[in-house]
Amino acid sequence: MFNFWKRKPAASDAGTIPAEPAAPELSTQPAPGWRERLRGNAFGRTIGTLLSSNPRLDDALLEELETALLGADVGVAATSALVEDLGRRMQAREFEDAAALLRALRSELVRMLRPVAVPLTMGGDAHPFVLMVVGVNGVGKTTTIGKLAQHLQREGASVMLAAGDTFRAAAVEQLKVWGARNGVPVISQDSGSDSASVIYDALQSAQTRGVDVLIADTAGRLHTQTGLMDELTKIRRVLARLDPTAPHEVLQVVDGTTGQNALSQVRHFRQAAGVTGLAITKLDGSAKGGVVFALARETGIPIRYVGVGETLDDLRIFDPEAYVDGLLPDAIG
Repeated sequence: MFNFWKRKPAASDAGTIPAEPAAPELSTQPAPGWRERLRGNAFGRTIGTLLSSNPRLDDALLEELETALLGADVGVAATSALVEDLGRRMQAREFEDAAALLRALRSELVRMLRPVAVPLTMGGDAHPFVLMVVGVNGVGKTTTIGKLAQHLQREGASVMLAAGDTFRAAAVEQLKVWGARNGVPVISQDSGSDSASVIYDALQSAQTRGVDVLIADTAGRLHTQTGLMDELTKIRRVLARLDPTAPHEVLQVVDGTTGQNALSQVRHFRQAAGVTGLAITKLDGSAKGGVVFALARETGIPIRYVGVGETLDDLRIFDPEAYVDGLLPDAIG
């Protein structure tokens, strides 16, 4: 959960945020569970079919399981570790049947994810808490920012957005729509303006107004575009002029359907921008789902949030047990 603030700025505070349109009412209907959102994913279908059709616990089954895990984007390193452990235990006759193997697989998958299931905490001495959002084009950065802003408001924080994606006028307008929907101010400049300048101005404004959280959008960029990646380093350097500790979180949004390419993206963004957390989107029933394990195993970067659908409540704090239970079948046979 979020770790929030001793107080929100009072109405009498100098420089407080002027009144903004109220955010829309949230649905009172309970949010669908993880299993409902992840139902039909390729990971669960493949594992369920494999174990149901191969009752014999032998080397052939392990080979097929290895192929299935690789096909679900779990990655070579994570898959090798899983299969090696399960094979050792199979040789020791720990498993009575395929159902027992499934339970062991669940346990190992959860164990792999637990070290990176670290929720984002805010507050403390950072005021405002500066959260910079980065990622390649089309991963859902702006939508994630909008959902996160509303989540933060529900936790009692005041929020400001910085429209640092100055390459696309549509990106600024989209962020303004989210700002109006959530009732939060958006700091922007003309299209083509210097992104670092926009975010610098936003931090100045947030400090003056006593805002709790500043969320800074940045332009989507391919990790191979050296000039644009260097811009992220510049933004960090410029922010440090106002607050040497800012940004306090660099959240990379990753498309969960991109498979192993996500690993390369994260490595490059980590080097350029100092990524401290991940939000993995598009992990609904159409995704393979395995890239989460590859990222956990090979980067160790905390997974803060996962997106499992389109609604506000489908941006969820990462829960490894719930995620694995949503992926795997309840039973086999």
